[in-house]
Formats: sequence, C-alpha cells, structure tokens
Amino acid sequence: MIPVQEQMDILSRGAIEILPAGDLEKKLTAAVAEDRPLRIKFGADPSAPDLHLGHAVVIRKLADFQRLGHQVIFLIGDFTGMIGDPTGKSETRVALTRDQVRENATTYEEQVFRILDRDRTEVRFNSEWMDQMTAADMIRLCGHMTVARMVERDDFAKRLASGRSIGIHEFLYPLVQAYDSVALKADVEVGGSDQSFNLLVGREVQRGYDCRPQAVLTMPLLEGTDGEKKMSKSLGNAIGIADPATDVFGKLMSISDDLMLRYESLLSESPDALAEAMREGLHPMDAKKRLAREIVQRFHDEEAADAAQRHFEERFQARKAFEPDERVVQLPADGPLTVGRLVVLVEFAKSGGEAKRLISQGAVKLDGVVQDDPMAEVGAGEGLLLAVGKRRLARIRVEP
Repeated sequence: MIPVQEQMDILSRGAIEILPAGDLEKKLTAAVAEDRPLRIKFGADPSAPDLHLGHAVVIRKLADFQRLGHQVIFLIGDFTGMIGDPTGKSETRVALTRDQVRENATTYEEQVFRILDRDRTEVRFNSEWMDQMTAADMIRLCGHMTVARMVERDDFAKRLASGRSIGIHEFLYPLVQAYDSVALKADVEVGGSDQSFNLLVGREVQRGYDCRPQAVLTMPLLEGTDGEKKMSKSLGNAIGIADPATDVFGKLMSISDDLMLRYESLLSESPDALAEAMREGLHPMDAKKRLAREIVQRFHDEEAADAAQRHFEERFQARKAFEPDERVVQLPADGPLTVGRLVVLVEFAKSGGEAKRLISQGAVKLDGVVQDDPMAEVGAGEGLLLAVGKRRLARIRVEP
C-alpha cells in the first residue's frame, strides 16, 4: 500500500467531512502496518431503476479506495428499500414492494461496474441478514438508540414542529442501515452529505455490538439539471449513467454555465481544467461540450461520445430540422408486436425492462399519443411516428 499521507490526500479530495477527526488516518495506518485492506461500505436503496450522476459522485470515491488497495462493499438495500429512506423528506415515503425493489436492484448491480472494478467489489443485499432477524433481534437493535437521539435528526425535528406525522418504521431505517455496518464489519462508510446522521448512527450501533466503529466520509450532493434540487429520478432532474448517450450529452448541454463548473468539480478526471480554460478564452459552449464528451465516453465509449456530439451539433446547435429516422420493422413470428417490443427493435431501449420503464415514465409516444401499456399491440402499416423522450424520433413502416 502507498503511504498513509498520500492515501489521505487522495481520499479527502472533494470530501465534505471525514468523521471523527483523525479516525480514518488511524485506520489507514493500522491497515498499512498489517498489510490488510479496509472494508469500505456504500449502500444504495433501489428506489428507482437506474443509477444517476449524483450516485456517481460517491461511487467514484469508492473507486479511489479500490485503487489504493481497499475492499469496497456495494450494498444494495433491497430490505431498506421497502422502508424508504426518510432523509430530506417532509412526508412519509410510499413503500415499494419486494418485486419492485428486486427489479430495480438488477440494474443497480449491472450499472455500478461502469465505475467500480468488478474484481475488487463485494456486492451484497441487506435482506441476507435482515430476513433472518427475529422480533427479539429487532427489539435488541432498537435498544441501541433513544427517541431523543432520533428526533435530533433535522428531518424529523421539522416534521414534529410542523405537526406532520412520522411513522415508527421510519425510525427503523437508520437502525437497519446501522446494523448493515455490523453485519459487514465496515471500517469506513461513504455516503452523500445528507446521510451524516445515518452514518453516525452506524458508529453507535456498532459499539453496541462490540464492533470497532466505522469512520464516516461524506461527499457533496450533486444538483440536478434544474440547478436547484438534489439530483433525483423522482424529480425528473436526473441524468442516468445508463441513459442513451445522446440523452446524456443533450442534458449536459442544457445545464447552466455555473452548474457545468459544479459538475466538472465533482465528476471530471481533471477538475478545474475547464474553469482555467474559460479564463483563457474557451467559450462556455465548447467547455460544456468537452465535459459532456468526457462523461459520455466514461459511461459508454468513445464511439458513442463521437456520435452523441455529432447528433447535438447537427440537430440542435446547427438548428437543423429534427427529422425522424426512417425504420422498417417486421412483424415478429413468435407473437404480437407490442409497444415495448417496438421500442427495443428500433434500438431506443436496450431491453424489454428498459422499454417498460420508459413507458411507465410517460416518455413513449406513438403518433403523438402517450403510451401507458407496454403490451399494447401494434399492427402493420406505414408512417407510424415513434417518439421516446425529446431526442429520439423514428418514422416506422411495420411490414407483415
């Protein structure tokens, strides 16, 4: 392993807090002396189908830990996802079903390896231990936290002050997240800056189970494309890391110049390079293209980045008419042609699951009509206009 101070320089870069002071350095010192990797935990609840650039800010820090020789545990909260993280919420969240959570978790597991090294990543699901927990076990877990401590949390305090209700199950969320750290023997937990309370509860609960308490490292929250609220699929301001390359490029080109520099500082391999180039005369439009290209290339590839930039320049920057592509689709022999299948056949979605999600989000139109049923049948004919989002348009002839 490289020297501790060099590790600290890399790990602290871009971080909001490392708590408690000096603890991570002590853990790194012991790890170097014993020639053993630290166990680094990050948990994500699959409350939506895809990871987005906001997740990427934290996951890139996990990649830093990996490059320094440490073991990363990517924890998919398939159990906690059914509770719903109350962080930043003014109302009780609607709980997801286990089937919804499992479907979303499949994409998380696939997408995280666009950033992390598969060979150095341990993927776990917290249902592994939570499904085995008895009522007596849960009571013991609850005994490690007081109500007074729980209502210190800003979200809960505001809701109590305004008379809005708090479900008992919401108090369980940080406790279950904390128990995950016990089960995984986490040395360090990484999360967004809004997760500080939950991560610090993890330290308290670990002590209660005679475990060494974890160090906590928090990263900044990335604003969505609206430039105001935290990036979130539910708010419609997110850029998914698995979104089509043209969509990622186009959304990045739509953000403000100030937000572009914020994105650069949190997502670029060369933070502050664009700011310096702009001071030397680089036009903001060209700076934005450079950042968009870098991000598309990272999550797709160079060819996709080239195509996405050409698409933007030809159809938007040059203000050419947005003419739909001409496509021919054959009626399948093994069953009806459905809306979901059509979206996949014209390559506007990579899979039936992705097509289903696009339809559920109201992003698919046929001849200007929003589609809400992926199993709706499409018959043979000419001139069918398929639109997915704002940037994918095809004129389709369906042949028998």
